[in-house]
Amino acid sequence: MFTAPKNTESLLVEAQAETLYLKLIEQINKDFNLANEGVDFPLSISPEELKIQLHEKIYRMIQYKFAEYLNLLYIIDVSEDQIKKLDGSDLVILAEDVSFLVLKREWQKVWFRNKYSS
Repeated sequence: MFTAPKNTESLLVEAQAETLYLKLIEQINKDFNLANEGVDFPLSISPEELKIQLHEKIYRMIQYKFAEYLNLLYIIDVSEDQIKKLDGSDLVILAEDVSFLVLKREWQKVWFRNKYSS
């Protein structure tokens, strides 16, 4: 049974513990590229650095490329209801919260694929 992690740190620890961290990075790269927002996080990136770089990327997209940001959320399939519940008054915090929702959705995809594929 999939249980969503409570925060970014626990998500990344869980991904590493289940040896799916590299798959998570691959999934993030794949979906960003599908949204024409090329990122290429190296498989050697540390969880802390991934968190920082993802946050920065989403922050810049919210500020300068809002239509592309919305497209990215659609492609990754982040819940619109979850996005609407976020407080948008501080862009730095908003980007951090959205980064977690992106990571959580990507982790869910990787986890299910690993659990239920042959």
